[in-house]
Amino acid sequence: MKPWTVASPRRAAAAAVVHALLALLAAAFALPALWLVAAFDSEAASRARLPRAPTLDNFATVATPDTLFVPLANSLWMCGGAALVTVAASVLAAYPLSRFQLRFGRPFLYTVLFATGLPVTAIMVPVYSLFSRVGMVDSRWGVMLFLAAAGMPFGIWLTKSFLDGIPVELEEAAWADGASARQSLLRVVVPLALPGLSVVGVFTLVLAWGNFFVPFVLLQTPERLPAAVRIYTFFGQYGSMDYGPLAAYSVLYTLPVVLLYAAVARLLGGGFSLGGAMKG
Repeated sequence: MKPWTVASPRRAAAAAVVHALLALLAAAFALPALWLVAAFDSEAASRARLPRAPTLDNFATVATPDTLFVPLANSLWMCGGAALVTVAASVLAAYPLSRFQLRFGRPFLYTVLFATGLPVTAIMVPVYSLFSRVGMVDSRWGVMLFLAAAGMPFGIWLTKSFLDGIPVELEEAAWADGASARQSLLRVVVPLALPGLSVVGVFTLVLAWGNFFVPFVLLQTPERLPAAVRIYTFFGQYGSMDYGPLAAYSVLYTLPVVLLYAAVARLLGGGFSLGGAMKG
């Protein structure tokens, strides 16, 4: 039996307080989501309530190409592309910061850290002017690149922390076998860092998926709008809105990200395991 110590009651009380605070925080995020039961209510209102006669009519209303499928495809194209670009660029930027003692490495990292707190609204006017000059307004490519650039500062920080945990000796062994720096990066470092890079990709995709302001400003053609902007059409003038279809659309709009998170969490449950990489 584990002996009790003087500090045990204090630790138990501190653990109880921490768990209570975490439960309150989880409830604060979970309770607003209960309103999504309105998706199954044909008489949905602003207040959450159990539907008297559950129905799927709201899902049938929004499950049309123009309302749901095309916007979701646009979101997957732009946000997925932004995640891939961010991961690739973050690896190339974080690798020298992790492996070499650069003279301006620390100032560069602090600049990147500052860029993570820069609001997007503060730079949209010059960005729109730049995109107008290069002909990238109303371009899904332009939105994808901008979303990738917006997620890159935090991506570089995360990627560098993951690369720091990979022993340099593994690369040195590859170099001794005749591998080039590019080959050691692609065949040694990147495979070992895949769990971390997956986290960077999912993080970037989730942030881009919920971004309303950037595509709303840069895109003009309705057929190119993502789901984050298309959901705005459920809000009518003078505060009126269709609560049932809005809730149904919100469920379908959130579902791809939830499924992706669940899949990645299941695949990467083991995390990093580099402790025995140098044995033998």
